[in-house]
Amino acid sequence: MGPSDEKRQSLLLGFAAGVMLAASFFSLIIPGIGQAQAMGFDLGAAVGVVMAAVLLGGVSLALLNAYMPSLDQFGLGPRGMAETRFRRVWLFVAAITLHNFPEGMAVGVSFGGGDMAAGMATTIGIGLQNMPEGLAVAGAVSSLGYSRRRALATALFSGLVEPVAGLIGAAAVSLASALLPWGLGFAAGAMIYIVALEIIPDVRRQVSSRKPAMISLAIGLVTMMTLDIGLG
Repeated sequence: MGPSDEKRQSLLLGFAAGVMLAASFFSLIIPGIGQAQAMGFDLGAAVGVVMAAVLLGGVSLALLNAYMPSLDQFGLGPRGMAETRFRRVWLFVAAITLHNFPEGMAVGVSFGGGDMAAGMATTIGIGLQNMPEGLAVAGAVSSLGYSRRRALATALFSGLVEPVAGLIGAAAVSLASALLPWGLGFAAGAMIYIVALEIIPDVRRQVSSRKPAMISLAIGLVTMMTLDIGLG
């Protein structure tokens, strides 16, 4: 891999990491606390519930990382590969896919509660936020050298869990509402683990592209944060 390829990969991964760090806090943790408060928890208890879910998500991803078999068995990397960027990126994609599930449930709960205006607002907001998230998935997969078609297919697949989760949320509003704070916090913990402990150290190991990758991370973070705050 040449210096230009290394730099491109680091830029793509840096942007993806920034997007998902912002999403962890502004799309998952803060809404999870709000959902817990809507269920009747006071602020302290709501924060406690979501933080417990965050820790559970981080520990679960750490265990998955430790015990997951080699990805070449599933055709996701070169035969006989060692612990490399391939493993980190596919864990990253798994974490993003996981985070789409509670977001889809939130849409379903909004519609299932009978408030169509709230449902449409939630759907539009999450839909717009999914654009940089889909770009993050495609960019991360593309950084491994996969074709654009496969990268886009992976991004599409990672988002397909949302309509499924939306149907579940609409069909079982009470149960889904009770699970949302836990689901949102769990997904946030999983993403924070993989970004902070795997992706960021990986891009910083590439000395020639370290500074541009960190700038790319900041751009991704600000982009996602702006969308999340602007869309409420």
